[in-house]
Amino acid sequence: MRITALIKRICQQMLRDKRTLALMFVAPLLILTLMYFLFNGNTVEPKLGVVGVDSSLVKAFKDADIKVKEYETVTKDTVVDDDLNGLLQQEDGTMELTLQNDDPSSAKGLQAKVNQTVSALAQAKLIQQNPAIAGMMPKKIETNYVYGNKDTVFFDVLSPILVGFFVFFFVFIISGIGLLRERTTGTLERLLSTPIQRGEIVTAYLIGYGMFAVIQTVIVVFYSITVLDIVLVGSIWNVLLINLLLALVALSLGILLSTFAASEFQMMQFIPIAVIPQIFFAGIFPLEGMANWLQVIAKVFPMYYAGDALRGVMYKGYSVSEISGDLMALVVFAALFILLNIFSLKKYRTL
Repeated sequence: MRITALIKRICQQMLRDKRTLALMFVAPLLILTLMYFLFNGNTVEPKLGVVGVDSSLVKAFKDADIKVKEYETVTKDTVVDDDLNGLLQQEDGTMELTLQNDDPSSAKGLQAKVNQTVSALAQAKLIQQNPAIAGMMPKKIETNYVYGNKDTVFFDVLSPILVGFFVFFFVFIISGIGLLRERTTGTLERLLSTPIQRGEIVTAYLIGYGMFAVIQTVIVVFYSITVLDIVLVGSIWNVLLINLLLALVALSLGILLSTFAASEFQMMQFIPIAVIPQIFFAGIFPLEGMANWLQVIAKVFPMYYAGDALRGVMYKGYSVSEISGDLMALVVFAALFILLNIFSLKKYRTL
């Protein structure tokens, strides 16, 4: 009887907690659905620019599911400016392949396709019957890289994003649970009984928790670069700037969501909705292959901009001016969450 009574009490408690029920039954379905669309996106055909390449080879590239764009002349910035995966130039019987290498896995795939297509065409019966064309097929293709080198692996692109994500995740958790404790212990209610303004409370919490967030961010960044030897092509100060802005976003978001939680357990329930999707849209998975509506959704997550900026600075060596759009987006997110924090305190006191 006593066991039955306890079971009945637990069931009643769970049925009264609608948020917990939603977490158990709805959140897994949302995450699984998101992953389904992410991993079942359309395969993106690589884009290859060609200069001076024979028309029969261009046709062979297209048959190999490579998007080909023909040029008369190119500059050293053509690959990046036109967002090409690679640029193949043929001159005097030699071929030079320049890979953007912003995604090492895709770059190696394109390189393999190009080599295979050239070799297959050189060995085809049509080529054997036409010595003039056969002589244009080089035995070896010289390969250059815009970013990284032949030893670059996918983790070199992934690691900058992970640095930002861990800063975001831990600052979000610490700030959210910290303010939640202030509420559950009655500290916030006592503060609200004084003439202090809501904006002053939010500012104080942001600065207070922000100081520890800054320390954590500096430790994570310097440890990643100096101890783990994560790739860094650009300035470390730009990396710190991005992560500090991201920490401010996580701090203000954590404080905001904590106002809607009644316990630490309920605060943790926001992770599947507010945190986990961030990693999917941070650039780890190619956005180009996603459905258009998913690409739109990706742009409402702060990690989308932070991941783009961190990868640009750490892997590609971008300057502040080249990531200014991403930085501005993070500032807008932080300002929005701070304003919402001020309004959310109305539920505790109307000033």
